[in-house]
Amino acid sequence: MARKVVSRKAKAAEAEAAEKLATAKKKASKKKASTRKSKKKLAEDVRLKLYWGVFSQNLKRVAVFEFDQKDDAEKRAVELSKGGKSPHFIQKVKEEIKFE
Repeated sequence: MARKVVSRKAKAAEAEAAEKLATAKKKASKKKASTRKSKKKLAEDVRLKLYWGVFSQNLKRVAVFEFDQKDDAEKRAVELSKGGKSPHFIQKVKEEIKFE
C-alpha cells in the first residue's frame, strides 16, 4: 500500500490557523476578566492611645492611668494587693480614639 503524500504548505497553513484561533480566544477571555474587577474597600484610619491598666487576678480592669503615670499605676496595684487580697498587676492597654 502506498502512503498518502502530505503537503508541507497545507500543514503550515493549518498550524497558523490553529494558532490564530488560540490567540483570539485568549484575547477574548482577557477582556472578560478585566471588566469584572471590583473596587477595594479603603480601610479607615484607626488611632490608638496607650494606657496603663491595673488588673485583678480574674483579669478585670480595676483602674486606668495615662501612659506617663506608670509609677502611680504600680502603687495602686500594690495598694490593692495588700491585706491578703488577690494580687493585682499592671499591663498596657490600647484603646481607640474616637473622632467627632
